[in-house]
Amino acid sequence: MSDIDAIPYFEKPILFFEQGAFRKQLQKRNAISVFKEAIAEVNEQFDLRFREGENIRHLIYDRATFIDCLLHYAWHLFSWSEGIALLAVGGYGRGELHPYSDIDILVLTEDDEILNQGPQSNIENIQNFVTLLWDFGLAIGHSVRSIPQCIELAKDDITIATNLMEARTLAGSARLQLLLQAHTSADKIWTAADFFRAKYTEQYERHKKHNHTEYNLEPNIKNAPGGLRDIQTISWVAKRFFGVNNFKQLAGRGLFTDEEYNILLAGEEDLWRVRYALHMLAGRAEERLLFDYQKEIAKLLGYQDDTRLGVENFMRWYYRTVLALREVNDVMLHYLDEVILQAGQHSQPSQINDRFQRVDNYIEVTHDKVFEQTPSALLEIFVLLGLDRSLVGVRASTIRLIREHRHLIDEDFRENPDNQHLFLTLLRSPVGLVTQLRRMKRYGILGLYLPEFGRVTGQMQHDLFHIYTVDAHTLLVIKFMRRFREEGAAERFPIASHVMKRLPKQELLYIAGLYHDIGKGRGGDHSELGAVDAREFCERHGLSKRETRLIAWLVEKHLLMSTVSQKQDISDPDVIHNFALEVGDQTRLDYLYALTVADMNATNPDVWNSWRASLMRQLYIETKRALRRGLENPVDAQELLEETRHNALAKLADKGINEEQAQSFWQDMDDEYFLRESHIDIALQTEAVLKHREQENDEEPLIQISETTTHGYEGATQVFLRVKDQANVFAAAAIAFSQLGLSIVDARIYTDSSGYTIDTFYVLDENGNSLGEDEASKNKILQALKEELALVGEYSDIIKRRTARELKYFAMPTRTSINTDFRSGHTVLEVTSPDRPGFLAIIAEAFTEFGIQLLNAKITTLGERVEDVFFISNADGQPLSDPKLCEDLQATICRRLDRQVQKEAS
Repeated sequence: MSDIDAIPYFEKPILFFEQGAFRKQLQKRNAISVFKEAIAEVNEQFDLRFREGENIRHLIYDRATFIDCLLHYAWHLFSWSEGIALLAVGGYGRGELHPYSDIDILVLTEDDEILNQGPQSNIENIQNFVTLLWDFGLAIGHSVRSIPQCIELAKDDITIATNLMEARTLAGSARLQLLLQAHTSADKIWTAADFFRAKYTEQYERHKKHNHTEYNLEPNIKNAPGGLRDIQTISWVAKRFFGVNNFKQLAGRGLFTDEEYNILLAGEEDLWRVRYALHMLAGRAEERLLFDYQKEIAKLLGYQDDTRLGVENFMRWYYRTVLALREVNDVMLHYLDEVILQAGQHSQPSQINDRFQRVDNYIEVTHDKVFEQTPSALLEIFVLLGLDRSLVGVRASTIRLIREHRHLIDEDFRENPDNQHLFLTLLRSPVGLVTQLRRMKRYGILGLYLPEFGRVTGQMQHDLFHIYTVDAHTLLVIKFMRRFREEGAAERFPIASHVMKRLPKQELLYIAGLYHDIGKGRGGDHSELGAVDAREFCERHGLSKRETRLIAWLVEKHLLMSTVSQKQDISDPDVIHNFALEVGDQTRLDYLYALTVADMNATNPDVWNSWRASLMRQLYIETKRALRRGLENPVDAQELLEETRHNALAKLADKGINEEQAQSFWQDMDDEYFLRESHIDIALQTEAVLKHREQENDEEPLIQISETTTHGYEGATQVFLRVKDQANVFAAAAIAFSQLGLSIVDARIYTDSSGYTIDTFYVLDENGNSLGEDEASKNKILQALKEELALVGEYSDIIKRRTARELKYFAMPTRTSINTDFRSGHTVLEVTSPDRPGFLAIIAEAFTEFGIQLLNAKITTLGERVEDVFFISNADGQPLSDPKLCEDLQATICRRLDRQVQKEAS
């Protein structure tokens, strides 16, 4: 290795690092130890400076300069021949470096022969140099190439060509870098047009991996839309086209306005702060803003809890930042497309009206004063786009004019009848409504015309159920509403498709969709707050009183149908009658059904499965029947019971089973069984029980597994159990299903007069689907249930299944409520708790200890939490009347579930 005194000082001044002391240490001690200590000391300084709020650019550039210095000394520890150089490439080549970013370097030679030259072999020196850097603990990404090799590789690989554009010399001959740049410039390889096409495609594919949205729960701050890579893409394309070396040199060339330039610089700094914090907390090069770190980063950046959680305020700021960056990226790429790819190729404009014209199927203003002279044109342009499907977009210059003049949308603008008419016309657009609303949001128009919408832009809820921000979810709701109108919609959404075609005015549904969640984040009931806003919108836009009442009602009640279908016993005629009373008429039912289905689908892709679809369908159909029958004519329970028995007997007759045989089973069952179960399931279960008896093994558990056949319960696997003299079958079943990764979505529990427990469970697999024809899985269920039923009472060890990473960061305390429904003769227990393995088994154990009978259970999983409803009674089948018992039961359930959550989190 070289003599330290012979190594030149690193030329750039570094105030935070004393080169003299470092050089002295290198003379005395092992180089690896000295470098490691220097890195650790400076990293500690950087982290402290970050926590104290120092300008992020100073930190990022200083870190790169510090690494430059270390590589300078490491390089000069070896003796090199002429014709070789060390270059920084990629982000490091730009002079930017985050705590754990890769340090990308290129050892460049003039030709291949040089590798074997030098006092020592250059190839041997390179190997020892790179090994030394790894020993220092630096995250080195390196390549060794000659200039001819670099040229050939760059011709075929856009990534290599891009990295070389930002190369800078760290040590060795600077002449090599200049030579390389000359041979890889736009007039030699990758013309500006080819480079743009490649980078545009690269960005599209990158965005595709993130579903083309900025709004992911755990966004990638580097690669997702609006992330750092979008800023770099603009920079690369522009530098290639204009032939400049850095972003600042692009100023004054028409690429961006001062406002856009400031958005890019400020947005880059904002994302750099987040990325620095993320790297620092993760201790690695983590680019995903994981739940693991969101709360801590929010605190580091000064976000506190108010009406919203601090982490929600932080994420709202983050989403607004990347939305603004994506908007600028969109404008600039439009502009670069026009000046690079379409230069000199535009057709003659064709006039649409006095304000707008068409150029190559893009719309643009006829002159620069259009919005200034006619502010209504800020809405009119989107109406025109919605009326003509051949118009594919807006010219970049016009997008800029929209952004420059959007401040004209004030209270007077919103009160202008012409503008109100334009907005309603947009909602009636035959094509592309959602596309135009998204454009309006991206250009800042929608949030100004509807300030209440602007307030929820970028607003998220810190949970796993609501995977989109409020604004993204809202537009997705309208997208599903529009999808219901399409030809192929009837297969997946048969009722919604039918309903959509018969709605008197579809735009009323869209308005309800716009406002259904608009009250979120204000600290009150968002449904009630949204209804007030919706009513004001309707009155301002001249809708009739009847239409206004409908929309306000839909917003206020938009959760009603999903709540009733998932949390109440919709086989109960009284539940249907009460819901019908709430709805009132068929028109409201149709609008509410379409809104609810769209809302569920747009909340989370996992919400809408065949099971929930069947619940919604059953509730809709039964309510429709109740409305036709007349609200003054509720179903007579005895009439329904007799009808069910009659239909079940007809089914059984086909199997050669007469009424006397059926009665041998039915005589032990109470009326509740015939009121809650369908005649199809009663017939199947009766047949199974009689066959089981014939085999003279009636003391053994009867287990029957089948796909649901009842119209209301399609989409789940049905498990029917009949067990002698066991009161805690639910506990055994809950444990068995949990072991197999199955979730119970509904449970019907009966005890007959001869001492048998008769249960019907509806289960789904981990993907929310029924088991279908998977006989192997059904056999596993059969075996697991038999084993658990043989071990009833030995449940000290709750299921040990791995908890998903995301769930561990949501540990809200368990909440319960209990009330008695004297009409139905049972008590209703509601439990809301974080979703954890063994959840139902814990509750089942508590029921067993307190002598509680479970009659029915409605199991609902919403992201990271469960909201379950249990219909229970005491051992004598009566509602719980002892307040102390109710209090102790709830306290026990809360304590045990919270203890399980804490154990999983530790």
